[in-house]
Amino acid sequence: MKTVLITAFEPFDGELVNPSWEAVSHLHERMICGAKVVAKQLPCVFGDSLQALYAAIDELQPALVIAVGQAGGRPDVTIERVGINVDDARIPDNLGNQPIDKAIVEGGPVAYFSTLPIKAIVEGIREAGIPASVSQTAGTYVCNHVMYGLMHYLAKHKKIRGGFIHIPYLPEQAVKHPGAASMPATTVILALEMALSIALTVEQDIRSEGGATH
Repeated sequence: MKTVLITAFEPFDGELVNPSWEAVSHLHERMICGAKVVAKQLPCVFGDSLQALYAAIDELQPALVIAVGQAGGRPDVTIERVGINVDDARIPDNLGNQPIDKAIVEGGPVAYFSTLPIKAIVEGIREAGIPASVSQTAGTYVCNHVMYGLMHYLAKHKKIRGGFIHIPYLPEQAVKHPGAASMPATTVILALEMALSIALTVEQDIRSEGGATH
């Protein structure tokens, strides 16, 4: 039986919840396209997050790995195209670490592209009536740290596909951030189910517009 690993983060930056874990935890032990989904929570900590991720991959030997994180302020589900080899933290992580202009992997490639069918995922989520888009940056905080570290690790495991998805605040978070967009957990869960099913069944990504002008 195939296994899918989907990860999310603990709360950070003073938030009481992290929408990524609120959604991802509901997918634990689901069966999607014949694959068993295993959900793992990662610490919002540079270094420790990758250690936990790599341990889970080694334990489960999944066919697919999707990491999910909070992107407060974004209005839609965003499928990340690329992770870059730099930590540049605007705020400290949950253990007080705040790396500035530090390589995630010394001597590693400048960037890694997702190996998910990102545009097919965006199209599928939109067809389900949920706002979605391709994102050209995963930031330079722990989310990008995990995306780059994941893709660096999977470069040695060519049979495992992987990538990163950002999601908006939950409504209960957005009330504390006037003007910020939000999305209910039930909607995010549906979007992630779509992403998993498409990633498991679509081998070749579609060619469609998904770029940005800035």
